[in-house]
Amino acid sequence: MQLVERHLIRQHDARFALIDQAAFASKNLYNQANYHVRQAFLHEGTYLPYPAIFHRLKHHDAYCALPRKVSNAILIALHHNWRGFFEGMKAYRQDPTAFIGRPKIPGYLDKTKGRFLLVYEKKALGKRAFKRTGTLVPSGLPIEIATQLPWEVIRQVRIIARADGYMVEVVYEREIQPAAVNPALRAAVDVGVNVLAAITSDKPGFVPRLVSGKPLKSLNQGYNKERAKQQQRLAHEKRWTSRHLDRVTTKRNRRVDGYLHTASRRIIDLLVSEGIGTLVIGKNPLWKQEVRLGRRNNQQFVQLPHARFLEQLTYKAQLVGIRVILQEESYTSKASYPDGDPIPSYEASAAEKQVFSGKRVARSWYRAGDGRLIHADLNGSYNILRKSSSDPLQVGRGVAGAAVLPRRLAV
Repeated sequence: MQLVERHLIRQHDARFALIDQAAFASKNLYNQANYHVRQAFLHEGTYLPYPAIFHRLKHHDAYCALPRKVSNAILIALHHNWRGFFEGMKAYRQDPTAFIGRPKIPGYLDKTKGRFLLVYEKKALGKRAFKRTGTLVPSGLPIEIATQLPWEVIRQVRIIARADGYMVEVVYEREIQPAAVNPALRAAVDVGVNVLAAITSDKPGFVPRLVSGKPLKSLNQGYNKERAKQQQRLAHEKRWTSRHLDRVTTKRNRRVDGYLHTASRRIIDLLVSEGIGTLVIGKNPLWKQEVRLGRRNNQQFVQLPHARFLEQLTYKAQLVGIRVILQEESYTSKASYPDGDPIPSYEASAAEKQVFSGKRVARSWYRAGDGRLIHADLNGSYNILRKSSSDPLQVGRGVAGAAVLPRRLAV
């Protein structure tokens, strides 16, 4: 599996100007190649693939401004963008409801502010310099990138423009090392806002865990206040953004990403220690589109990058040999787990309203049909586990005590 080691190069770094010059040249080549593809597509109805564009531009100044391997990678990236557009249009024609808008053809980057990525494959990295100094030196770019990775696992270096500098991503290979886990034992994760993740399992004696989402809510609340303050000031100056606002946004994004990485690592470590070999993750398609939870709840829910959190859980689970299942989770929060309510899938055209035995009576509590109170998020997590089971009517053992007294998973 390929992972990424990141290095941020800020504007005060001596390497920044050299990278910025190369990224500007990358933008020029991307726009030049995109011009040829767009003209052929719009006026002739044909698509120019990568080989055709290569032969057209291999002697062009924009192509020769960068090392050949880097220029080829830019043309390949453009080719992938267009292929993605064609595949998107094909799927859009078959089912437009699966999209929130019509796919658009790849556009041009800004003529002066635009920057495009730089990709250096392993053959475009200096092997002698690495063996001598332990640093990566991209071809044609006189900079050094320190890394602790061995040369054998490195695959490529990507340089991507960010608001406060350039992110250097060293892509490397890591082998999957299966842990001592049992695939027959399953755990489920229900993601939310106040509780970022509620973790349950069908393993006898497993104590459910809760991962708090309040630190993320606090980060977003402070960010929203600062952003509103800056936008009010910019409105008087008739501007839309500023360097300060970009820095605030970037800092918030990195802090959120760091918290999600730590939380996902703690969850996977817990599953390995318990010997659980299957992870069921609840997710609904397009669950954040046109959500109606109220203005404040909408903001809190939409701003949490749940998809990114699920991606982190997935690849970290795969690295230790844990199987991951994405489970559609409609009605799992409304159905009563202790009562074994049937859990149908949501259908917008359904005429009958679903009726369940229990009811959510507070933010954290769900009252079952017999009056028992259990934790609402754990009720949803247990239902995700039950909905993914081949025997969905089975009710787990010890749910009354376990779902009332969960433990907090430290992050």
